[in-house]
Amino acid sequence: MLKRKNSYCLKELLPYVNWVYFYHAWQVEDKTEQVRLRMEAEEIVSAISGRYHAHTIFMLCDANSDGDDIIIEDGTRLPMLRQQTGYGGGHSLCLADFVRPLSHGVTDHIGLFAATVDIGMETDFMSDGYERMMMQLIADRMAEAAAEKLHEDVRKRYWGYAPDENLTKEELFAVKYQGIRPAVGYPSMPDQSLNFIFSDVTGMKDIGIRLTSTGAMKPHASISGMMISHPKSCYFTVGKIGDDQLSDYAARRGVPVGMMRCFLASNLQ
Repeated sequence: MLKRKNSYCLKELLPYVNWVYFYHAWQVEDKTEQVRLRMEAEEIVSAISGRYHAHTIFMLCDANSDGDDIIIEDGTRLPMLRQQTGYGGGHSLCLADFVRPLSHGVTDHIGLFAATVDIGMETDFMSDGYERMMMQLIADRMAEAAAEKLHEDVRKRYWGYAPDENLTKEELFAVKYQGIRPAVGYPSMPDQSLNFIFSDVTGMKDIGIRLTSTGAMKPHASISGMMISHPKSCYFTVGKIGDDQLSDYAARRGVPVGMMRCFLASNLQ
């Protein structure tokens, strides 16, 4: 098992910022206004770069799949959800599909990660609504940029399964690299309460992440998830699930069905 913790100067993360999401959050489509907002954000990042940092933690684990669970080397099970309707008439996907089955007798690997920023980026700038929103959106972009840079370093160095990768930033944002980085709470892994397992395994608290009673992360500008190297891995949406999968998943998670119903409310039929 490899475990690594990093801190980043905010300015060094600017090349890894996907500004499309920044503009979308502002609901700004005018190109001139987008340029103005980006310039303002970059000036702010330069001004606060020595005061605040972004932080990541990464673990490379031996792993295998067992049904729809992913088992890592310490025996921890990461239950995954499977599409109950194959999109476009295709196979119903589950993230466990991209990890070598335990029955093959060959060990595979996955990465577990979390990324965040210093909490002060969300609490120290509250003088007015505009400043508060600007700083929150900058914090969000910095956390995502830290995850992007970490993933690049993982592919090329820490895990090293793509040492010769040489992509432009545009190609990075277009996910032209091998593998995927599914995040907890996102369409292929919608159960936010998985953060309780991820936190126990990775030690999210070591980079300043705390969890609420529902598994939400504080600071808000935080991301957690997996890194999968399978060359045919892809992102997908689990979508709606029935009571049969809800009960099965709750049993695998060791959580009462009623509680899991709350965690997965938006995915229930």
